[in-house]
Amino acid sequence: MLMSYSARRNVSLFLTLSLGSLLITLVGCNPQPQTSQKASTTSDKKPTTVRIVYSKLGPLAVVRKQGTLEKRLKAEGNSITWHEFAAGPQSLEALNANSLDITSTAESPVIFAQAAGTPLVYISTTQPSPKGVAFVVPKNSSIKSVADLKGKKIALQKASVAQYIIVQALKEVGLKLSDVTPVYLPPPDANVAFSQAKVDAWIAWEPYITRVEEQGIGRILRDGTGLRDIGGFYSTTRQFAKEHPEIIKAFLEEMQKAEQWSKNNPRELAQLLSKEVGIDVNTLEKVHARLDYGLLPITNQIVTKQQKIADMYYDLKLLPKKVDIKEVILSPEEYAKITPQQLTSKQ
Repeated sequence: MLMSYSARRNVSLFLTLSLGSLLITLVGCNPQPQTSQKASTTSDKKPTTVRIVYSKLGPLAVVRKQGTLEKRLKAEGNSITWHEFAAGPQSLEALNANSLDITSTAESPVIFAQAAGTPLVYISTTQPSPKGVAFVVPKNSSIKSVADLKGKKIALQKASVAQYIIVQALKEVGLKLSDVTPVYLPPPDANVAFSQAKVDAWIAWEPYITRVEEQGIGRILRDGTGLRDIGGFYSTTRQFAKEHPEIIKAFLEEMQKAEQWSKNNPRELAQLLSKEVGIDVNTLEKVHARLDYGLLPITNQIVTKQQKIADMYYDLKLLPKKVDIKEVILSPEEYAKITPQQLTSKQ
């Protein structure tokens, strides 16, 4: 049965309106704008070159040599450059000058850097390794104890772990810093001064301690056992921590893996690093045997210990002003973003 012209026109109008409504609905539900927005958000994160302190020893050297962190960051379009310094204080100067992103130092350099206004924050700490720092004296020296150092010249890196050790050791035997003559030198220069008998003692760390022993030019007078109960710190700038928490977390995860590998594979560790550090495998095993392994999270207990050390330096008038360690601590939420799960379980 044929429809009339009027009926056909009504049906055509109905189909046109229905199709238009359907197209509007489909366009409104189209996910394409969201996809474009997501792609834009991802591309907003520009590739980053992460500048990390260079180390020839220990787990940090393992991460660099094995390239595990580079592989992870490369997958996200990022890269790494490694930067070597004479000691912790110098690396923190670079951090302050915005020419370094992540550094590794002992407990004292970060305190002095904070007092100097460096915008640093702690991202992790380490095991103390008290045997990794020691007073060394010439092999045939008449000095038999720390008490015998009264009036003597002692080489050390200023604002470093050596500064903390000398204060603690002298206090232990009833002496003060004013009872000795500190000779402030970075490790390479201190090594020369000690070898040429221009100082009576040297507060050194590894690998210098073992080298002095192996070369037969010195012996350990006293190490840091009983003097040092806090480890070193990995630090970054507050800005870098805010902008790149995922990079810091990747760094800490690879560091913890390297710490565990180093602890479980001492021979392989020495073989991996021997050529570059210029120490034979057997001797390097002795060096690493004096180090403790494993990262630790930043806790209230760590903050309290650091504050006591900072207060000690201020009381000795070695700091220009009193510092509050809490000012270089991230919030719990920020630590949650960067701290590996295996570290949070240690709290």
